[in-house]
Amino acid sequence: MRAVWLHEFGGPEVLAVDGAPDPEPDGDQVLIEVEYAGVTFVETQVRAGRGPFPVRPPLVPGNGVGGVVTRVGAGADRRLVGKRVVSSLNGSGGYAERAVADAAAVIEVPPEVGLDTAVALLADGRTATMLVRDAGLRAGDRVLVEAAAGGVGSLLVQLARNAGARVVAAAGGEHKLELAAELGAEVVVDYRKPDWPGAVRDAIGGVDVVFDGVGGDLARAAFDLLGAGGRMLSFGLASGEWAAIPEDLAAERGVTLGGGRGGTPAELRELAASALAEAAAGRLRPVIGQRFPLARVADAHAAIESRATVGKTLLEVR
Repeated sequence: MRAVWLHEFGGPEVLAVDGAPDPEPDGDQVLIEVEYAGVTFVETQVRAGRGPFPVRPPLVPGNGVGGVVTRVGAGADRRLVGKRVVSSLNGSGGYAERAVADAAAVIEVPPEVGLDTAVALLADGRTATMLVRDAGLRAGDRVLVEAAAGGVGSLLVQLARNAGARVVAAAGGEHKLELAAELGAEVVVDYRKPDWPGAVRDAIGGVDVVFDGVGGDLARAAFDLLGAGGRMLSFGLASGEWAAIPEDLAAERGVTLGGGRGGTPAELRELAASALAEAAAGRLRPVIGQRFPLARVADAHAAIESRATVGKTLLEVR
């Protein structure tokens, strides 16, 4: 089979498409004929040797995939054969034509949902659903979503709107702001402009919840928009660093800091399944902004690192 290999850390050009042995499902595993693989910002960091968890080349990168189950191990349910599924792969093996996954990790895709949509929702939908849950959103809350045109941010805009919140979308550039407005944001602000916090105050006063996907100075400016009882949840560091808001300052202001609490594998699977159910019901739509064939995986990584992407980036494996 074809697979993408990372033999050494470096720029996007170090990713090489080559042959690899077909994986074999063992025990409680299933074999998936991969049609789509998700590409994430974290994976670009892993490729560059700056990832949040240690890896040792050579390896096949990629975590989230979608496709059809063709074989199962001796301990797995044979009724999974022929099912359209999505699954996470414990961090590697996704940029390939075939992948093995734990049977307990696969999620059957509802018939109303395309495989590409399901892969776009697998990780980002799970994260966005978890963040909205942990924020305890209430109708009327004023919610600021940073990186609102990104994979997670674009879903947060929709989920917050569906919860009855008033959504302020912060993004960089007219195209991204137009997208956020189409998804339901009441107010859009360009956070590349130095006066963007003032624009938020003029439009909606302060905010009650911040979903921080950028970190750094921008996150600190967003924190300053929160009043007593506010909540700030961080899910990304597009700036290259976390928000680093001092806990004593947050306590003094009466602001709760946090991120998605995570959970057991079963709980995380339920969160992803919830996002798929919302998509099946027509209430949640991932933005798939970029698609690349497997042979152009280096271009996919370069596009994400350029900050020019919107929504989710997918590899079309077949």
